[in-house]
Amino acid sequence: MKEVYAVPDRHIRHAATKAFFGTKITEGSSVREHGIKMLSLVEKLEDLQAGLENDTYIDVILQSLSPSYDPFVVNYNMNGLEKSINELINMLVQYEATTKKSEPSVWSGRLRPLR
Repeated sequence: MKEVYAVPDRHIRHAATKAFFGTKITEGSSVREHGIKMLSLVEKLEDLQAGLENDTYIDVILQSLSPSYDPFVVNYNMNGLEKSINELINMLVQYEATTKKSEPSVWSGRLRPLR
């Protein structure tokens, strides 16, 4: 009876790959949280023996980033970096921290006339 109601492995693998390839970060959200989510999806795919290589995982994670990460992606690809997924996530967190520091702050005060 259990076999009748069991979800086929193919369906589970399809759902996991769809989630992995379809996940995108929203602009302004935490790249750390996004990285953790992507890493958990990678681990799920590995458990299901999806057969993807590390480079493919890295490519999909880089493609899942918002346009504000384009300079990072270009730099990563041009320098031919070979990193693990954890190393990539750490690099993205550092990049996010650096770019947030360099963004101009929004000033909401009023200018006073010079006398």
